[in-house]
Amino acid sequence: MNLVRLYIKRISYSQSQNNDAFVLILHDLETDLKLPIIIGAFEAHAIALELEKDLVPPRPLTHDLFKSLGDSFGIKVTRVVIHRLSEGVFHSNMVCEQNGGEEHIIDARTSDAIAIALRFNAPIFTYRHILQRAGIHLPNPAEMSKPTVSPRLDYAEEPVVEKSRLSKHSLSELKELLEDCVANEDYELAAQIRDEITKRENL
Repeated sequence: MNLVRLYIKRISYSQSQNNDAFVLILHDLETDLKLPIIIGAFEAHAIALELEKDLVPPRPLTHDLFKSLGDSFGIKVTRVVIHRLSEGVFHSNMVCEQNGGEEHIIDARTSDAIAIALRFNAPIFTYRHILQRAGIHLPNPAEMSKPTVSPRLDYAEEPVVEKSRLSKHSLSELKELLEDCVANEDYELAAQIRDEITKRENL
């Protein structure tokens, strides 16, 4: 299975669930596919702060502490691999190396793994079959205008349809809804619809 390198495109904010959520957009430069991943607010801001190097929190965040510990004990994160997608949840491994020696693989939440990878300047990968299954094409953000709320974070539109109603739609209707969500930058609901489509197509 071939690994595909992903780059962070941006982070979008959505209010389509009871609790506020963010969507991290990862980008494959070769196919132009984007991988939307739902993450929590803390992880979203930890990622955004590291992307904008001129913004420094008054005290180290948890991910900064992990980096400091790694530096102190000669541990380096060399890469992050998003290796599995199960029931809409992405599973990741951090590949670590101590003092240039043996590699160790550590299971981690994808959002934490990416926040830590940024601090070690480590690349992010996924398998091609995961990207082909879960990736979507998104409009060019340069063609859109959304108010900025924090570094590389912006607002998404309200959802076109509630998540609880997805099961009531036909496959063709879901694909149309997916296109609408992408056009409206509602990446969180787009990810949910994509998972519903994938589940049905695999039956």
